[in-house]
Amino acid sequence: MNSKEIYTDSFLDKAKALEEIIGHRYKTPEYLYTALTHSSFANELRAKKKDAESNERLEFLGDSVLSIVVSSYIFSSLSSLPEGELTRIRAYAVCEDALFAYAAKIGLGEYLALGRGEEKTDGRHRKSILADATEAIIASVYLDSGFDIESVKDFIMEISLPRIEEIVATLRKGGSKNYKGTLQQLVQNSRGDILEYEQVSESGPDHDKTFIIRVKLNSNEIGVGKGRSKQEAEQAAAREALILFGEKV
Repeated sequence: MNSKEIYTDSFLDKAKALEEIIGHRYKTPEYLYTALTHSSFANELRAKKKDAESNERLEFLGDSVLSIVVSSYIFSSLSSLPEGELTRIRAYAVCEDALFAYAAKIGLGEYLALGRGEEKTDGRHRKSILADATEAIIASVYLDSGFDIESVKDFIMEISLPRIEEIVATLRKGGSKNYKGTLQQLVQNSRGDILEYEQVSESGPDHDKTFIIRVKLNSNEIGVGKGRSKQEAEQAAAREALILFGEKV
């Protein structure tokens, strides 16, 4: 079915604009259209006897491509670290939070094709939807480039490198532990669980701030931390959560 029969002109124009943002000119734009199509929109079309593929299959492929690119990078660039630390770094670099942060940065939610129900429930800003769409876009670039892994490296590293650098810096601080990475690794074993950090308060003058952050699992608070920076408070909250789960910290 022709894309004009499925998508609005506004959607097609936005998809074209998104090409510039992600730095890839599609030879087959349908790959991008599919990556931006949530299952709720595809289901509504099927009810109208129209056919559109959702981004779920692309999400599956994108998850694998993301993992191999990040794994290859940290394996070659962090040769002194043991397998356990590499696993923690990868988990932190490819997690839902990393994907969501990139999606939020480029305003990805505004480019998605969503069903009416998701529109009404603020699906354009939902972390899981945006993270999944980011993985789907990774796959769409990979496919459009003829399964060329090199074509997606820069795109993926823009998503993951800031988090890799963050966790490596934490690991290299004398004796500092990356509680966030450990918690992320623990939680990711249960697919579908949503881990998020939320700022409770910020007080004090600019030179002496105090932040309080809480960490939630599936909307339930599992830890609260305080620190002189957001990062320090997040680490403290993650440590409290690990203690709750019976982990040695």
